[in-house]
Amino acid sequence: MPARVLEFDWPDRVVIGTVGLPGDRTFYLQVRAGTRIVSIALEKLQSALLAEKVDEVLDQLITVEGNRFSVPTSTPVELVDNDQLESVQEQFRAGAIGIGWDPTTAQILLEVLPIAGDDDASLEEGTAAESEKLLVRMPVGTARAFTLRTREVVDAGRPLCTLCGHPMDPDGHICVLPET
Repeated sequence: MPARVLEFDWPDRVVIGTVGLPGDRTFYLQVRAGTRIVSIALEKLQSALLAEKVDEVLDQLITVEGNRFSVPTSTPVELVDNDQLESVQEQFRAGAIGIGWDPTTAQILLEVLPIAGDDDASLEEGTAAESEKLLVRMPVGTARAFTLRTREVVDAGRPLCTLCGHPMDPDGHICVLPET
């Protein structure tokens, strides 16, 4: 069964956001075009790596000799998005994520595939999650804003203990120091 592609060209919004309290947050990649919204669940590490890799692609584009694209070195102020996620209805949980560059439209490409099923029965049934993928094309300015926000969201988690470096929960922390 061919995958159903949830495709967004020139979306109105592409953000990473969370639902829940630090220490118990669920991360989402949310894309909106008009009234169409798709929310894909991600791990915190996936979110952080996605921002890092998108920034790497943008930084590489700046160094290309004769680059005809205007790639910003920082986030354009008018593209900063600090709003909450919109109505979240999880489409699927992200597995593999691909990042690319489309020079014909000067856009960053994100391709997000769902986590593959753990058992063969789910593959045979052709569940919705396994027959979908997300494809997003976003302009370079939007991509810079995306990476800035993603880093801020990832960093807004629980504070780290200054002694052991582990996250501290709001209801307490037992510091486990390494033996010396």
